[in-house]
Amino acid sequence: MHNPRLETIQQKIIDQRKSLSIDSETESIISFIEDVPVYLNDAIRKFIDEHPNWDQHRLMQAAISGYLLEKGVTSIEMRRFYSQSMFCKKSMRGNV
Repeated sequence: MHNPRLETIQQKIIDQRKSLSIDSETESIISFIEDVPVYLNDAIRKFIDEHPNWDQHRLMQAAISGYLLEKGVTSIEMRRFYSQSMFCKKSMRGNV
């Protein structure tokens, strides 16, 4: 059955991976599912609704990498990834 919502989500994932310039030969993507409180989910959805150039994957990646950098992780890969997630080409388009 054709599901346009699923296709949109899949396209966002593909766009996100391309915008972060992940080198598939040296880096890999790990998916995880985590339960979050309703108020956190509501805040995430509100942010994404107000900033259409962000999606849940980019937001979570930026949040996690930013937190780890703040807590002292000093790898150059982490700094590069955080910078790319915050300032990728998608974010420079403004609110579309």
